[in-house]
Formats: sequence, structure tokens, C-alpha cells
Amino acid sequence: MRPKIVAIANQKGGVGKTTTAVNLAASIAAAERRTLLLDADPQGNASSGVGIRPRTVETSLYDVLLGRRTIAEVVQPTEVPLLSVVPATQDLAGAEIEMVDLPDRADRLRRALEGLEDYAYIIIDCPPSLGLLTLNALVAADRVIVPMQCEYYALEGLTHLMATIDRVRAHHNPGLDVEGIVLTMFDPRNNLSHEVAGEVRRHFRVFESVIPRNVRLSEAPSHGKPALLYDAQSKGAQGYLSLAREVIEAEPR
Repeated sequence: MRPKIVAIANQKGGVGKTTTAVNLAASIAAAERRTLLLDADPQGNASSGVGIRPRTVETSLYDVLLGRRTIAEVVQPTEVPLLSVVPATQDLAGAEIEMVDLPDRADRLRRALEGLEDYAYIIIDCPPSLGLLTLNALVAADRVIVPMQCEYYALEGLTHLMATIDRVRAHHNPGLDVEGIVLTMFDPRNNLSHEVAGEVRRHFRVFESVIPRNVRLSEAPSHGKPALLYDAQSKGAQGYLSLAREVIEAEPR
């Protein structure tokens, strides 16, 4: 059975994008769905967030996009049962330049994922930009989840992202849909957080699960662990478990 491919995307940095990719993937795996976390960001933070040390990576997504390796050849296991990762290194930044003149430059990830039936979910961590790597992720994906911090400039960035998704849908991937927006770093004591959340809910599909500001969630990446392994009882870990339930329950029976 074909996996559900979900891109975690927002061209604005610092919104909890990689935190969402890592912890949603781990939480879906904890729900006994075999999951692949695909790190499409040259910073490689999703890879290190599940315990992959960049210096130990010999082959990565870079090799897949340039046709030198298959996905199966670069996959690595993680500490989370049923969760594997396709790691990224800084080499991936060069892939955008090397692919730019190729006629199939937008389709390379989609083609690499074809026929991959070992997983129920593939979660793609996109870079914080709307370049060729993000385009490849959106062309390959079935759904997009948008992490969004409740702050003043967030709505403006959201408009740009939605316009990009519309263009990808029109030219490359007519089946692409926005699964929803997940509110991150939410501070219930902050009036602006509530105002922005209300505004977003009026215009977009928003998940019920809200990810709070949480120290344990911030600490987990420095230990190379998803929050679920670092402190499963923390509010951050529980928020992502709740989000994973929503994502899984949205699936047709």
C-alpha cells in the first residue's frame, strides 16, 4: 500500500517546523505506523534530532536527488521503533544548484519515492525557503502541514506559502492539499497568541491540537531525541501525540 506523504512546510524560519517534523514522525511511529522521516533541509536538524550525527553520514538525500543512490540505500534506523530517517547534510545545499538545469528538477524526489511501500507515512522536513528542495517536497507530497507561531507577521508569510501551494497544484501536483495549520510555541498568557489563533481559524483549516511553549521540547534536540523519548509526559510531547492522533484519524477508513 502506498504511504501517505506529508510535507512540513513554512518558508518562515523559527516557527517549530523541524520540531514538528521530528515529533510528529515519532508520534505516528509510536502509534504503530511504520514511518519515514525525510530530512530535506541542508541544515540537517531533523537528522540530528533523531540521533544522527552529521559526520557519520556517508550517503544522504543529496545522493538520492542526484540519482546516485535509492531511498532504500540511504535510510537509517532511529531509537524510536518503526521510525527510520533519510538524513541530510550540508551537501544538500549544492543539490539545488546542480539540479537547476535538469528538465525534471521538480520531480526528482517524487520519482525517488515511487514504489516505496514499506511505510505508512513519509514526513518531509522542508527547508525554511520556497526553493527547489521545497518544490520537490511539495510535488512529492499528498498533504502539507504548516507549523505557525502565533505572532504578528505569521499571517503575511502564510499568504505567500498558500500562493506557492496553489501554483504547485496548478502546474505539478493537482492532488496536493493543505491538511491543516498547527499552532506552535503557543503561550496562553499572551493576548496576541489568542488574537492570531482566532484570525487563522477564521480563514484556514487549523488542527485542534496546539503545541505549547515547552522547555523539555526545546531541550530534546540537544540530546538527539524526539520529545517522546526525552520526556514523554511533557506538555510538548503530549501535544505532538495529540496531533498525530488527529492526522491518523483523518485517514479514510
